[in-house]
Amino acid sequence: MIVAQAKDINEIADKLTNYEKILVAGCATCVAECMAGGEKEVAITASALRMALRLRGCQAQVAEVTADRQCEWELIEEIAPQVEAADVVVSLACGVGVACMWDRFEPKPIIPGVNTVFLGHREKPGLWLERCAACGDCTIDRTAGICPIARCAKSLQNGPCGGSTDGKCEIDPELDCAWHLIIERLKAMNQLDTLRENTPPRDWSTSRDGGPRRVVVEDVEE
Repeated sequence: MIVAQAKDINEIADKLTNYEKILVAGCATCVAECMAGGEKEVAITASALRMALRLRGCQAQVAEVTADRQCEWELIEEIAPQVEAADVVVSLACGVGVACMWDRFEPKPIIPGVNTVFLGHREKPGLWLERCAACGDCTIDRTAGICPIARCAKSLQNGPCGGSTDGKCEIDPELDCAWHLIIERLKAMNQLDTLRENTPPRDWSTSRDGGPRRVVVEDVEE
């Protein structure tokens, strides 16, 4: 899922002092799961903003709303009345949700309230780990389900490097070497010979070359 972290409340408040009606809009999916932008976080953010703005001499009204998702047009429409009644929106959605809100409600300013950090999963309560770099050319089957682009500090496709020690990365001794993990997993599967095959250079044109990426599914009916 998309993982995000809350921005510093003062960073947000500094951008809101000239507005009278502020709406804090949450998103009930990814950012809710990582406890950055769900209904609970909307309430906390709104309360903190009220206090921060009062300290700046601003008596703005701060309202709250949470959409199921801010990246879907029909779900954005469900919160349209609240958005249109506000002078500015603080969106606690990921960057995709913020961009969609801008597209729908332009020229109303939509201020991001969180930083979108990576695609990952919950390892345990309170801990999310990056597992995918969304590079657009997935070959994770060759590395036993461990993505070297996201998990190797050097994003090596043909590893390991010579710097790891006792299964730990030379960049951070607390960080598991991704290629050590790959080798151990392939060894357990009796598939170490697959590493004798050199992985060809990655097709980075599927990642950031040529502008924003798009996916088209031909068989979907409107």
